[in-house]
Amino acid sequence: MPPLDEYAVNPQQIENGVVMLKKRQRNVMLWAITSSTIFLASVVAFFLQHDFVYSFFGITTELKQLHIPLSVDANLAELGQHRDYFSNLLSWFGWLILKLFVSFMGAFFVIHFLKKIRFFYVRFQSFILKFVGWLIAFIVLWAGLTYLQYELNNEENEAYSDVIHYDKNIQQSELAQYLQRSNVDEPVKAYLLAQAALLHTPVDKDAAIPQVLALVKAEKTDPDFFEYGFKPEQLWTMQHQLYGQSLTPMAKIVSRQVAQAEQMSSVVQILIIAAAILFGILSAILLLLSQHLKRRIFRVEQRMQLK
Repeated sequence: MPPLDEYAVNPQQIENGVVMLKKRQRNVMLWAITSSTIFLASVVAFFLQHDFVYSFFGITTELKQLHIPLSVDANLAELGQHRDYFSNLLSWFGWLILKLFVSFMGAFFVIHFLKKIRFFYVRFQSFILKFVGWLIAFIVLWAGLTYLQYELNNEENEAYSDVIHYDKNIQQSELAQYLQRSNVDEPVKAYLLAQAALLHTPVDKDAAIPQVLALVKAEKTDPDFFEYGFKPEQLWTMQHQLYGQSLTPMAKIVSRQVAQAEQMSSVVQILIIAAAILFGILSAILLLLSQHLKRRIFRVEQRMQLK
């Protein structure tokens, strides 16, 4: 018979196996975090996809930016030099993905490094305290990135937000006072003031309605209306925000884009739901597998200590 030593397991092999299991568990956990981040992004995208698809076609259901027509003077036109709806929403969504990913994964790294300090190592033996620490790290990272996003975007938005700001009466705004002193045509004044009223917080429909009606009348009677440089999508948004329908031929031009946006929105919604279900299930499987490997490592290490 062969000696029993031939059947004995080499402790070094067990230790190497544990190292491999730990590496595998770490990789599975990283994949679980990545898939969870995509799942969370899919859930958020489900609620944002309608506006996102509409902005792809240059349309928005509510006015969000000031459009300055080319027919105004250069001083006022500078206020309109900012990104379009789609670029703004794409930037916002990119920041959202970045904040989710960095905050979600960064919180785990923060806990990992804090555990190297004995004070936190002792307290993080409790799952509840570890979760509270992770949550605080997540909030701090999210708040930091949000502040950075605000600082980067603030300068761009501040230029025209100050000009259209007013408390109670739209005539108090710098824009209205500037238009009173200028030789801008009346339809252009109505176009700009209607936008200022709809961009006001809260929306000032009482001030916007007469300006939009003046635009409707001007489109029917002013032969130079199409030369002012008005944006059909902006007219469509203003009319739909106030009346829920297109009132003029220029706004009705956008109807085809709206139909295409609705069709694409339905397709995107289905894709997002499918992605959310897929990555939700994948995240759950990976998390369970990671926990299984973690328990297995713990049992092996316990047996090694007993020996």
